[in-house]
Amino acid sequence: MKKTPYIKKQLHELLHQALETERGGIKIYETALLCAQNKELKAEWQEYLEQTLSHEQALVDVFGELGLDPDTRTPGREVVAHIGDSLVKAMLIAKAKDSAAAAQLVACECVVLAETKDHQNWELIGHLAKHGQGEETAALLAAFELVEQDEHHHLYHTKGFLRELWIESLGLPAILPPPEEVKKVETAIGAARAEHQRDSMLKSQH
Repeated sequence: MKKTPYIKKQLHELLHQALETERGGIKIYETALLCAQNKELKAEWQEYLEQTLSHEQALVDVFGELGLDPDTRTPGREVVAHIGDSLVKAMLIAKAKDSAAAAQLVACECVVLAETKDHQNWELIGHLAKHGQGEETAALLAAFELVEQDEHHHLYHTKGFLRELWIESLGLPAILPPPEEVKKVETAIGAARAEHQRDSMLKSQH
């Protein structure tokens, strides 16, 4: 398929949004760590913060290879930045005005929202790297392979923590760390299987 100016513009837009998502993610994890109470969750998020810093650098390297300015602002990038800032603000409001347990739940929800966008960005970058044509595909594939496993981990494991912490807050038996963490889930299928197995895991605890 011929790469039209619009398609090239969309590629650049995706990369700008991806970079802004990573930069916003750094602030989100820094704030989420202030809200974390569960020791396993705090350890996970500390690791995710360090990985997010490396993911940002991977994208900056891609920008360098493609001759793009990493600081260029686009309308889509402005939207991503606004959403990221809003998630940080939401956590700070919860921390200031609600209980520690409630603030931790809000932080989990904000991380899941941010990682959903982040995960989609990288899935699209990976898809383009594998199915697209052009000189940029090699750089995109190298970056994607570097971060792919981390991105699955960030989204599926935090979703598991969020579910179990909510269940615990409702006075029901929870599995902490969650099945996704115990089973070392790295795929959507694995996450679904882990959640499906939680009842049998609960029974084995008693």
